[in-house]
Amino acid sequence: MATMQDVARRAQVSVSTVSYVLTGARPISQATRDKVLAAMAELDYQPNALARGLASRRSRILGLLLPMDERGIGATETAFVTGATSAAVAAGYHLVLSPIGVGDLDELRRLASQRILDGALLMEVQLHDPRVDVLREAGVPTVLIGRTEDPSGLSYVDIDFDRTVRAAVDHLVGLGHRRIVYVNHSADTIAEGYGPALRTRDSFAAAMTEHGLTPLMIPAEDSAASGRAALASALRQEPDLTAVLAMNESAVFGLLGELSTRGLAVPDDVSVVSMVTSPQVAELATPALTAMTSPGSALGRIAVQTLLRHVESGDGEIHQELLPCVLEVRGSSGPPRTPAASTTDPEAADDRSSPSTEAARRRAATRRRA
Repeated sequence: MATMQDVARRAQVSVSTVSYVLTGARPISQATRDKVLAAMAELDYQPNALARGLASRRSRILGLLLPMDERGIGATETAFVTGATSAAVAAGYHLVLSPIGVGDLDELRRLASQRILDGALLMEVQLHDPRVDVLREAGVPTVLIGRTEDPSGLSYVDIDFDRTVRAAVDHLVGLGHRRIVYVNHSADTIAEGYGPALRTRDSFAAAMTEHGLTPLMIPAEDSAASGRAALASALRQEPDLTAVLAMNESAVFGLLGELSTRGLAVPDDVSVVSMVTSPQVAELATPALTAMTSPGSALGRIAVQTLLRHVESGDGEIHQELLPCVLEVRGSSGPPRTPAASTTDPEAADDRSSPSTEAARRRAATRRRA
């Protein structure tokens, strides 16, 4: 591989001049710059990114701090990463994924002290996230994809969960549903203060109450088995349910499987709406899921653009932006099979409106015909 010395000999300049062309540390005449760049092209010289960063006091590396477990990264989460990566590459930066969560503060302090990162993006933000304090103390420019309980003085982009949940509830209520259950993330995730789980829980309760309906939330681990268990729990607590709203990409497929096992058709017996979901995931289900489509790619891009303003110009202006998910109606939502009870007369519906009872009658009729 060609070296900086090779470039200097070919261009008939000093090695330091080649370095100045690469780093911009000193002004170089256009004629000399053209000679150096021509020599680099002829020799196919690939400058060492780290060396250039040391000379310019920038690494041109951004860190994306995304906690991960054994399930890895889902398709919807990947959209945030790809949006951020595209924006970083377009600006001449590298984006490095680091699985640092709130329990890895010592590792984060080591990373920040090494000055490898020009800036950091935080994902899976908790309401009280100590990673923010560590990065602030280290002087690392930071943007959150998510937000803390008090985001004063912090730049962030996030999903507008309140608008998203209300739009999903309005869609189901508009179809005639009155008994709607929300399947959230796990009880541990809620207890740990994970922002999206808490914000959607509260928004669901508020939206249902405003419609004169009783909210019921079921927590579920991020797995298909937990989705099955969540649906079973929901039917025990609300046997007349006609719709499920879910924000748990892994659990929703188990939920659909449990409905099928119980002989409940989607959407004839039970409608299902998935929140914060990518089109790729929504189309995997049968029927395809009606979904509140995640703006993940846009949020990742805006987050990087905001971070680079802090990094490159020292712009301390705080940027805070919320984007709602957009409703995309597919095959998993429709009107309930039987008229739901009036919100002014909650006792009007009897056991005949129960989807599980309706399914049982259909199975019995099939056996009689056989």
